[in-house]
Amino acid sequence: MNNYKLLPALISLLQTRNLTESAKALHVTQSAMSKTLSQIRLAFHDNILIREANQFVLTRRGEELKQQLPLLLQQLDELYRPAVMDFAQCQRNFSLASSDYVAQFILPGIFKTLASQAPNASVEYQLWQKDWLSQLSQRPLDLVSTITETIPENLYGKKMAEDSLVMLMSRSYAGKNKLTTLDDYVAARHIIITGGGDKDSPVDLALLALGKQRKIYAKVPFFQSAIELLLTTDTVLTIPLHIAADFVGLYDLQLAALPFESKAHQYYLLWHARHHQDPEHKWFRELCYPLLKNHLLKTKAQGMKLLHGN
Repeated sequence: MNNYKLLPALISLLQTRNLTESAKALHVTQSAMSKTLSQIRLAFHDNILIREANQFVLTRRGEELKQQLPLLLQQLDELYRPAVMDFAQCQRNFSLASSDYVAQFILPGIFKTLASQAPNASVEYQLWQKDWLSQLSQRPLDLVSTITETIPENLYGKKMAEDSLVMLMSRSYAGKNKLTTLDDYVAARHIIITGGGDKDSPVDLALLALGKQRKIYAKVPFFQSAIELLLTTDTVLTIPLHIAADFVGLYDLQLAALPFESKAHQYYLLWHARHHQDPEHKWFRELCYPLLKNHLLKTKAQGMKLLHGN
């Protein structure tokens, strides 16, 4: 009889191509993982992983299994689920990652809807980091709301909208410094937000193409920290229009168009292939998606009115 207990270890090895990382992910010793790899090779009549210099590469059979296994295991899990889901009885702890902005402005609505439909379910929220996108198979996350240009392999996603970047500053600073030229912009003191995804690459790439580099005054992990700095220092924050619009509505801030062209942000809700056919997961992502998308579109429209003085 085939040893199906080998499959979780096999999936991890196919994703990481690293015995040490897979051993840590599965909470076993490296020697135990090495022994498991030997059993896998014997079971599949293939080396699966081949050492090349200081790394492993997948055999052709390994590449095939990497594509097939996540979906097959998900289908096996479905055999144990009830035919009709009763979400009022759901006790799952869902995990969602995004920025602290989403946590502040959108997460309360997600919790409110969740409480009305599945009062026994819960959500663990994590601050998203941009380098996690290629590691999603190793992270215990159900959903990610983030900016991306492309969807990596083994991930599914739904695009919510795109948004442009604008400058945000205190109203007093904006009254003294219009920042209408490229030289004005790069000479200003800039704040960078490091948590919640990559918001700054389009700015830095656009400036690089123009032979310019902006002056970084501070790097902070949260939007709220950046807002407090804007209110107390003569600084500039470059962020998506819809986010700027929300904060203008709450604080004595002003937004303005960038004095150069930059690439728009593409916003997606993403999840790993292992969750794609999970009924509870499908229900949770269909709960989150309209709340995220509608907030983005509404605040973007508000931002457009502020930007054009309507």
